Amino acid sequence: MVLGIISAMSEELELLLKEMDIERTDKKANMEFNYGTLWGKKVVAVVCGIGKVNAAVCTQILISEYKASKIVNVGVAGGIGAEIVPGDLVIANNLVQHDMDTTAFGDKHGQVPRLDTFDFKCDEELVSLAKNVCSNITKHKSFVGRIVTGDQFVANVNKIRWFHEEFNALACEMEGGSIAHVCYLNHVPFVVIRSISDNANTGAHMDYEKFIPIAVENSTNILKGMVLAMK
Repeated sequence: MVLGIISAMSEELELLLKEMDIERTDKKANMEFNYGTLWGKKVVAVVCGIGKVNAAVCTQILISEYKASKIVNVGVAGGIGAEIVPGDLVIANNLVQHDMDTTAFGDKHGQVPRLDTFDFKCDEELVSLAKNVCSNITKHKSFVGRIVTGDQFVANVNKIRWFHEEFNALACEMEGGSIAHVCYLNHVPFVVIRSISDNANTGAHMDYEKFIPIAVENSTNILKGMVLAMK
């Protein structure tokens, strides 16, 4: 088994890479793929950069060239649910691309035309594993539900409320849905996990300098717990 680990921000993999026995680092599509062993498992860890295209290209390289059999994506998101506050965690059980809009042809918002699914479902075993690990993080609450993705940084309260009404989403971000899309096409199990930086719906937010150490700690603890528990 080779586990692919994707993050959009270099800060989130910094601690993980220090614990990894890196055999080699390959540069592909302007991304650095770190191949080696982490907590006893073969891993490829990579910072994909911001946005859906970067994330999709990264995911396909992991699958096609490194034969990744599972993908875990960690990162940052904005909260949507009223009960979600900065520092909390959202584990996706499915993802939708909110900026896919072919409603003029009768499709629902988020439906990829001519695709046989509306949402991209995360692997149940990986979701369960993430839930178990997150339950041990007592400083912050964790939630399981839908995350929506788009190539937009959304700070508009009305748009956030629309995400809730249209998609019943818990969080929004800019990479997870495209990672999910690529994994779906390749029949590769995946899960997307997000640390919440703010909630435009309620006005809650945390200063970036205060939030980043929390996000990094969350990501590292979750990944370590999941990797150690994987068979």
